[in-house]
Amino acid sequence: MKHTDIMRMEREKRRAEKKAERISKGGSETRSVKDFIDELHDLFFYDATKIYNLKDNVEIMELFEDMREEIPEKQWENVLKKAIRKAKIAQKDEAYTELKSILDDLE
Repeated sequence: MKHTDIMRMEREKRRAEKKAERISKGGSETRSVKDFIDELHDLFFYDATKIYNLKDNVEIMELFEDMREEIPEKQWENVLKKAIRKAKIAQKDEAYTELKSILDDLE
């Protein structure tokens, strides 16, 4: 088995565990757009100019996979833009294009 296959299986397992935990807590099965914005913002490591941890971040990829399953495609761009805006960085366009390419690569 390839390393990428193993990593994908681990992500799917963690996602299933999170989903089961969320359901057992009595919460709804799906998250809202605001939940995804807040979670994505919490995963960023940034300063006043740039977000640093975008490439090869497994947690961001997992969040994008969940987002693709739970919210409509027309909302994905809003999640990216609002999470970047919430970080209040100077290089917004670069961060958006990098996040968008990660999201597109998951297809």
